[in-house]
Amino acid sequence: MKIALIGYGKMGKEVERAAKMRGHSVCAIIDPSNAGATHKDVGDGSCLKDAEVVIDFTVPAAVLGNIKKVSAAKKNLVIGTTGWYDGMTEAKQLVGQAGTGLIYSSNFSVGVNVFYRVVEAAARLVNKVPEYDVFGYELHHNQKLDSPSGTAKSIAELLVKNIGRKKQVQYDRLDRRINSDEIHFASVRSGWIPGTHVVGFDSEADTIELKHTARSRSGFALGAVMAAEWLKGRKGFFTMNDFISDFFR
Repeated sequence: MKIALIGYGKMGKEVERAAKMRGHSVCAIIDPSNAGATHKDVGDGSCLKDAEVVIDFTVPAAVLGNIKKVSAAKKNLVIGTTGWYDGMTEAKQLVGQAGTGLIYSSNFSVGVNVFYRVVEAAARLVNKVPEYDVFGYELHHNQKLDSPSGTAKSIAELLVKNIGRKKQVQYDRLDRRINSDEIHFASVRSGWIPGTHVVGFDSEADTIELKHTARSRSGFALGAVMAAEWLKGRKGFFTMNDFISDFFR
């Protein structure tokens, strides 16, 4: 498969490595500031002419513009960038009008997506046991641009969806007593931590903790390439959950 990369930072380089390990080739690298890029921007889309799938790991402000250009070029797109989800409605319209395919995720790691399912199953069990309260926290390297992480938000949404007594999530510092219908999900930024997410269920008697720890960015990159393989030839707007559901069928 021929892949075009938009964004050639740390994640873009990992995606390139993962793609080549799986026998694919990278036919274009688009990045405005990296000397290793083949193009500064997508432009009129001609740089994508040989690509079968495009993978985007850029910045939130660039995503909608990239979707417009990639869709206009009639190419399928994998988006690993987070923080752009306010533009979801417009993105769906662009993909629908172009008749292309798009898959996005807050985290393309296969392990994290298995973790989502473990958390969801645990939340459904804890929903039946009111003695347990719920908490979460995440740790990332000090270069990460967003807080909380997109993965943390996805986990928190699963908890609220499946635990009836919890209605909202507080990500910020609390200078008050937390309400019984709230979940506190904290963030820490330090050092070189690739990513750690913890969910806890606490009662007077004991504590249950679920934890996912990434050792490197390679798992995210591999998942993005696997998602690109799955997306090839498909039309529509998908999430990583669609791929994972198909993968484990």
